[in-house]
Amino acid sequence: MVDRLVNSEGNSRRITAVEGCFGAAGQPLAAPGRVLVGEGTLTKQCRKGPKPRQFFLFNDLLVYGAVVLSRRRYAGQRIIPLEQVSIRAVPDEGDLHNGWLIQTPAKSFKVFAATALERTEWMSHIERCVRDQLDRKRRDKPTVDEPAAVWVPDASASTCMRCHRTRFTALNRRHHCRKCGFVVCAACSEHRHLIPQQSSRPLRVCPPCYEDLSVNSHNSSHGTSRRGSNGPVVPCAAGPDSSDEDSSDSGEDIGGSFPVSTTDFYS
Repeated sequence: MVDRLVNSEGNSRRITAVEGCFGAAGQPLAAPGRVLVGEGTLTKQCRKGPKPRQFFLFNDLLVYGAVVLSRRRYAGQRIIPLEQVSIRAVPDEGDLHNGWLIQTPAKSFKVFAATALERTEWMSHIERCVRDQLDRKRRDKPTVDEPAAVWVPDASASTCMRCHRTRFTALNRRHHCRKCGFVVCAACSEHRHLIPQQSSRPLRVCPPCYEDLSVNSHNSSHGTSRRGSNGPVVPCAAGPDSSDEDSSDSGEDIGGSFPVSTTDFYS
């Protein structure tokens, strides 16, 4: 079905509409052979709590953004190549049901659908597109050597998850270790380390992760590198975290209600 949609007028029209919803700030999405497989609103677990995000599944990409005006305007476009993606179902979390984990080397996060059927449809379409994409690259199956950690939501930690002493306040703000995803204080995140899968710049890490990454770097420099080894270590001055798109808390706040089923698949 995807192959039949490649050159169809309907597919071109839908992709153009998605580009228009992201506006000038979004990246162009039209490309030879690209098909919009489906789209819909899912609940993404962000650092400041669950938020509605509009997701677009292409045969080679997963694109999402914050909902500014439903089905008309989206912001903060994020693009994930499907060849980097692996997924698995996750248990319900309070009011959040029908969820699954999306893992990539650069970022991992949970999303939740309105119904169990919707989750099944999303997961089966994603898995099929990933499989087809990797087949085209003559690879057997999706692999994620170093999936990025899922960030612990801010509200889940009132004190530092490493030292267990610092209580978070307006002055003692929360930070996230980019390696393990824990919520930590400034003192427990004073170093940065290069994590190539996530950024070309050194990122904030907690003491245990700093030590682990340093050992890997040392082994690598002595010709005994192991999976997950990273680059040199540099100190970090305390400052605001800004590398995650959810740190600004942009987009609609879903409050105590969650999106109804708004998913459409075209293949």
